[in-house]
Amino acid sequence: MTAAGPTDPLPDQQRAVLALERRSWAGPGAKERAIREELGISPVRYYQLLNALLDDRRALEEDPVTVNRLRRVREARRERR
Repeated sequence: MTAAGPTDPLPDQQRAVLALERRSWAGPGAKERAIREELGISPVRYYQLLNALLDDRRALEEDPVTVNRLRRVREARRERR
């Protein structure tokens, strides 16, 4: 397996993570259920992938609004610690 180059597009799974993160959720558990059903991964793995995506330049190019919003949320949480 080769490492992703700077011009390689995001893999489908990473695009799907960003797409899922753009949506709004009706109630408790809905997002976790969608993560399992639509992506076939655990919520823990989802958040690991999402956190790594926030540091990926390709994700920023793919969806700058979502990535920048999530970076701000992450930074605010870090500052509270």
